[in-house]
Amino acid sequence: MRVLHYIPSIDKSSGGVGAYMQLLAKDLGKLVDLHVVTHRSKDELVIENAQLHYIDHSILSYFSIEREFKKLLDEIKPDVFHANCCWDPFSSLTTKWAKQEGYPCVYTPHGMLEPWILARHHWSKKVPALMLYQRNALKIADCLHATAESEKLNIAKLGYNKNIVVVPNCVDISDIKIKDNWQKKRKILFLSRIHIKKGIEFLIQAVADLKEKMSQYEVIIAGQGDDSYIDSLKQMARNLGIEKNINFIGGVYADKKWQVFQEADAFVLPTFSENFGIVVAEALASGTPVITTKGTPWQELQTEHCGWWTEIGAEGTRKALKEMIDCSEEELETMGKNGRKLIESKYSSTIVARQMMNLYSKILK
Repeated sequence: MRVLHYIPSIDKSSGGVGAYMQLLAKDLGKLVDLHVVTHRSKDELVIENAQLHYIDHSILSYFSIEREFKKLLDEIKPDVFHANCCWDPFSSLTTKWAKQEGYPCVYTPHGMLEPWILARHHWSKKVPALMLYQRNALKIADCLHATAESEKLNIAKLGYNKNIVVVPNCVDISDIKIKDNWQKKRKILFLSRIHIKKGIEFLIQAVADLKEKMSQYEVIIAGQGDDSYIDSLKQMARNLGIEKNINFIGGVYADKKWQVFQEADAFVLPTFSENFGIVVAEALASGTPVITTKGTPWQELQTEHCGWWTEIGAEGTRKALKEMIDCSEEELETMGKNGRKLIESKYSSTIVARQMMNLYSKILK
């Protein structure tokens, strides 16, 4: 089977979507002849077991890019075309062009149709994009791919396409060693793209509310983002008198990323909305208990006793942090090992790659 994916960016700054492609390709590329078409960027992730192709990204070159893409389709002749992301015109246009050439299409929104996302700039950006290109691409796809049941339900409510299949995101557990001890290091970790959606203000406020209890704690904020937004977060920490506790370390990758996961007593993602949250899975695979919100589909943190699934906001984050601090090292170890077992049983890249190949096979049948 030959599969062609489109993704707007595989740059390291692309966040979870770029990480998704990197992780999926590593094992899916062993099962199918995998090709990925994208646009050039300065600091690209390494995509293993896939052949990369590049097209222009200027909407002003619409007709030349259409010819370029259709020529690529004719050269590769994929059995299935798979588009990723919403709101970038070329995610929709490549789907339209592939359908015009008679190829079956899968479309993955990656959480970009979640209510919180749709509500932001709704009339100024989302509605015009839906009218111009986005809605049509969702309608004509042979299948929409959601990464969690909650995302499937939210997509279904839009009424654009009834054929929605859930295949979760994944992590490559062969690259992730579980920590060898759960001795408290008084370190709390946030690791993701630095963006208003991630709810970092809630974490900072929660730490301020627990200022005395967390006086000896270091809260590590790892990730890249807009400089002015990061400056505003630093100013918030100063205003609340906890600037000494909050440490912005920028983006971390490869061995450094796994090191900060393993050194943390807990991983916190106080987000407004995630369709999956690869960083949650990575933390659990590292044996680190997780605190995240009901804006994510991670109810298993409660049912499998490997973390806290809180209400969105500073108060929910504060309560979970307080409970985590009060946990014994033995309790944290139990939670850490439970998290690793959960990832191994449901979210490893080998399991998810097979599920994705089965999805393609069903479409072809």
